[in-house]
Amino acid sequence: MQTNKSFADRIDWSLAFILFLFFVVSLIAISSAQTSGQYAVNFVPRQGLFYIISICMIGVLMYFEPEQYKKMAYYLYGFGILLLILLMIAPAGPGQIGEPVNGAKAWFHTPFVNIQPAEFMKTFYILALAKMISAHHEKNALKTIKTDLFLLAKIGFFLMVPLAFILQQPDMGTALVFIAITLAIIVVAGISWKIILPSFGGVAVIGVILLWMTINMQEFLTNTFGIQRYAFARIYTWLDPYSYADGEGYNLIAAMNAIGSGEVFGKGYQGREVYVPENHTDFIFTVISEDFGFIGASAVIILFFMLIYHLTKITLQLKDTFSTYVCAGIIAMVTFHVFQNIGMTIQLLPITGIPLPFISYGGSSLIGNMLAIGIVFSMKFHHKTYMFGNDKEDQ
Repeated sequence: MQTNKSFADRIDWSLAFILFLFFVVSLIAISSAQTSGQYAVNFVPRQGLFYIISICMIGVLMYFEPEQYKKMAYYLYGFGILLLILLMIAPAGPGQIGEPVNGAKAWFHTPFVNIQPAEFMKTFYILALAKMISAHHEKNALKTIKTDLFLLAKIGFFLMVPLAFILQQPDMGTALVFIAITLAIIVVAGISWKIILPSFGGVAVIGVILLWMTINMQEFLTNTFGIQRYAFARIYTWLDPYSYADGEGYNLIAAMNAIGSGEVFGKGYQGREVYVPENHTDFIFTVISEDFGFIGASAVIILFFMLIYHLTKITLQLKDTFSTYVCAGIIAMVTFHVFQNIGMTIQLLPITGIPLPFISYGGSSLIGNMLAIGIVFSMKFHHKTYMFGNDKEDQ
């Protein structure tokens, strides 16, 4: 027998409280970042507005059940691809809708807000991949190496379509997010480890070879594959930023100096002394670390652990495969964002244009991440529990 729960009881208030804490941290960090005088615009009210829009969006998303998201998955995936195509063909001159920023044609520029389609495509991709995999397993109840290989090929196709447009922008950071999502879903998709281990091993070997070629065969990669100089510069400045201190290595050196200067307790709110470019967006973690030191930075990292742990707990409670794959993809997306963003500020990883989720300033990034979290809210809201532990699949 299904247990009865009130509307309020079905809302995940723990997740809502975690998001509220991110809201507070975000506004404090962005407010402090603006003291550098890099921009004349006050980003705090805008970020607050983006949060309000996101909360309203979550309220709408909770109305739809998982089965409805499953029905819409391919349409949303197609809509996301259409946006990427429109972005590719949009006029790219100065002041036009598709004007590149920092060499990447990744935004639609409008009089009100800049929209980055790839941020929304991440969630659309997760939904489509989850639907395709769950449908594959329903059709192939008896798993074999052949069916698993076929599934892997279909996953590869679903990945390569958006990846081709994103790499064309070019946006390597976002491309890596899509790859991380894919790898995580492959792990939970039930594909035989006899296929996964050699495949992942092959990917790792290719990665090492490409890194070696980037360091030692730059001219060959440029002439053969058309890889631009900025891509090589990110690797070189990651490995040895001080040799490029007056150029590409400046941001990384400044970020490490800011984080290190915060020491244990920090310099206090708005007490920063180290100038870091783009510190309200991609380098927001340097603001937190310099203002509040190791204690403040650790508190933020713990907050992310709380979020990921809670999302994992929700995933384990869900019984239908579609919802499980969706939540696994969202966990991978958030985790990779956090690992990449913080890692690039401490020279653990190369610098990419990936913001810190829920904290960095940016409408597309925040609303895109909240779109994913809103779907998790929906799945938890519509999840049915049964007495005596007999959970049934949510249809």
